[in-house]
Amino acid sequence: MLSVITVAIIEDNRLVREGMRDMLNELPDVKVVLAANSLESSMLKETKPRVVLLDVGLQDKNSLRLAESLKKELAESRVIVMDLLPMHEEIADFVNAGVAGFILKDATFEDFVGTIRSVADGARVLPAPMTGTLFSQIARVAVKRGREAALESVRMTQREREIIALIAVGLSNKEIAHRLGIATDTVKSHVRNVMEKLALHSRLQIAAYAHSHDE
Repeated sequence: MLSVITVAIIEDNRLVREGMRDMLNELPDVKVVLAANSLESSMLKETKPRVVLLDVGLQDKNSLRLAESLKKELAESRVIVMDLLPMHEEIADFVNAGVAGFILKDATFEDFVGTIRSVADGARVLPAPMTGTLFSQIARVAVKRGREAALESVRMTQREREIIALIAVGLSNKEIAHRLGIATDTVKSHVRNVMEKLALHSRLQIAAYAHSHDE
């Protein structure tokens, strides 16, 4: 007999919410038991979903607090956070709060469904761009030792630290290359490595990371 995964969707965009509900309900092993625009504990307790899809962009809501509340009130349910690519600090916080998975809103439907099924089976799932680095270096450590220790566990080479510092003061790749006496392509390679290790996706995010660690 096919085991059906019951799902609750908490999403305040009606078009997105109803679209998710309709697509998931077409699957033989998934049933949406609740699709709401806000977190109603009583409704969730009544439906007892196996998986809760939580939009982190709910208006006027603290998504991290909502995730923590869900895990306390629905211990048997597994929470998946839906968002555009979050910052690495946010990932660590959500992991500590008990979130079991993350779905990027630009993910394919196959990845979307695959994440739901994997989380329902007990796995922890992060988006593909984060899987190799973030899960092993940040999320896993965050669970055991807390966010600050998790961030410290990401190992940077001396050259990568130099490049982070120069990005933070606004230098371009060409200017960094001239300052360090290396090729521009080499700088680009280092920047890509930094982004991968920190699960960041822009130079602006690298600069923000550098400034936050100077405080």
